[in-house]
Amino acid sequence: NREEKPGTENFPLTLIVPSDSRKAEIEATLKEHELFANIEVNADVAENVSELDVLLHKPATQVLEKKPNRNDPCSCGSGKKYKKCCA
Repeated sequence: NREEKPGTENFPLTLIVPSDSRKAEIEATLKEHELFANIEVNADVAENVSELDVLLHKPATQVLEKKPNRNDPCSCGSGKKYKKCCA
C-alpha cells in the first residue's frame, strides 16, 4: 500500500497565513499546481507555508559521474589504463 502524497485531496497541506489577501494568493498557487490544502487565516501566528514551499522547490536530482572500469582509458587523458594511472 503506497503512502499518499502530500498536497492531494486525501492528504491536503496544512498552511497558515496572516490575511485573506495572502490566502487568495496561496489558493491561486495551489490551483496552478493542482494541489490541495487546508488554509487557516490567523494574524496572531507567523505565516507557515513551508509544506507548500517544499513541494514547489524540490531539489534537482544529482547525477554523479560514473567511475571508469579498471581497463578503461584513464579520464585524465594520459592514454594509460585507469588501473595503471589514477586508480
